[in-house]
Amino acid sequence: MSISFDKAFGVFQYTMGIRNQRAEVLAGNLANADTPGFKARDLDFDIAFKNAAHVQMEEPSNMIVTNSKHMKHSAIEDEPELTMKYRMPYQADTGNGNTVEVSTERMKYMNNNLEYQATLRFLNGRISKLKSALRASM
Repeated sequence: MSISFDKAFGVFQYTMGIRNQRAEVLAGNLANADTPGFKARDLDFDIAFKNAAHVQMEEPSNMIVTNSKHMKHSAIEDEPELTMKYRMPYQADTGNGNTVEVSTERMKYMNNNLEYQATLRFLNGRISKLKSALRASM
């Protein structure tokens, strides 16, 4: 009997990679806080998650197009740059064109880190339960 990761871990297997990518983007923003002209960016979690889940699906669902103006099912895959968005600063430009606000970036980085750790704890719990089930079945 085999077990699939989708059944064992659900959506949490996708969120780990996305949270990791977002941490890299936010850290890059913080590293460039003093770089003239640097524009703060962030990862759109919803779009990145849908893209990751769609790519990992074994059998993509067939959508019925009833109108020529409907979007293609693979619109997210065709435009991966949609996952990266520029952040609008809360305060006016300081004159050097940089849009990084250190306090905002730190808050978003810490929030992302907490969500990453929560997902990691959940996955560790799932793995422990699977290990216990395997030991009990032997």
